[in-house]
Amino acid sequence: MIGRLFGSLSQKVPSLLYRASLMMKPQVVFVLGGPGAGKGTQCSKIVENYNYTHLSAGDLLRAERAREGSEFGQLIANYIKEGKIVPVEITINLLKKAMEETMVKDEKKFRFLIDGFPRNEDNLQGWNTAMEGKADVKFVLFFDCSNEVCINRCLERGKSSGRTDDNRESLEKRIQTYLQSTRPIIELYEKHGKVRTVDASRSVDEVFADVKTILGVE
Repeated sequence: MIGRLFGSLSQKVPSLLYRASLMMKPQVVFVLGGPGAGKGTQCSKIVENYNYTHLSAGDLLRAERAREGSEFGQLIANYIKEGKIVPVEITINLLKKAMEETMVKDEKKFRFLIDGFPRNEDNLQGWNTAMEGKADVKFVLFFDCSNEVCINRCLERGKSSGRTDDNRESLEKRIQTYLQSTRPIIELYEKHGKVRTVDASRSVDEVFADVKTILGVE
């Protein structure tokens, strides 16, 4: 059943990557860190200062969940509520579609920050299968932050964010999922020398100063 749904989703995404690939392959930076590590805030600052497009896997999934008539809405909602990772085919289709649409609108927009992905080995394998030869992953930008700081930031954010998962119960689950599933992915990229680590426990401006140094070198 799910396989059939995925098939129908991929048919609905007109493949514009061929056209885009004649111009430039998407250059991707994966942005990873625990919930509340400041990934979204730092991505916004990067976009303001550099020619990157920010794609948040979580935001794309939340938008798809809310989209009227989405065949995946309820499925996505259930996974998010449980703090679990949404099936990779859904996430990659949404990311691929967003990159294609961006590059077709403006061929100079080929640099992407993909925030909150890949979150586990299944995500990584799915990406490698679907995107091999179609996108270049330059490095992983890793925002390193203690669990307690992450939780406190998210609880503070939850007072105004309206996000259903910014509560302690969901956060404990999300932290566990992050430690068990995402940290091993970061370690894997580290072995290949493709991780740039930033101490994310400091102020926004201090963290961004480090980010600028990294992007200056890259």
